[in-house]
Amino acid sequence: MATTVTPFLMFQGDAEDAMNLYVSLFPDSSILEIERYGPEGPGMNGDVLQARVRLSGQDLICIDSPSKHPFSFTPSTSLFVIFDDEQKLGGAFSRLAEDGQVLMPLASYPFARAFGWVQDRFGVSWQLSMSH
Repeated sequence: MATTVTPFLMFQGDAEDAMNLYVSLFPDSSILEIERYGPEGPGMNGDVLQARVRLSGQDLICIDSPSKHPFSFTPSTSLFVIFDDEQKLGGAFSRLAEDGQVLMPLASYPFARAFGWVQDRFGVSWQLSMSH
């Protein structure tokens, strides 16, 4: 078996909402599988026990944590997305910024003709950039 590295995102009850937003923004994206907690727990009945989602060909694992914890996502870890269409980059940035926090506005920078960094409403950080 080959060694793989897969980003793992732990939410607190809103994993499915996050996954639905993400697959709506990026081409070649879908929720591949979802396993849910049942009435026996340990998480809330119907919450995501574990899911595999593909975003533009990159697999992620998402869960809803069965226990509350005092930590969440931090901007020091982000998902970096390179676009070849500036309009699609702008649309994704706008949607991810809704009820989130803009960390760097979408603009031209010395390192990219279009770049923006945003933390979405779920706490996940995204760096969005144009290809060279």
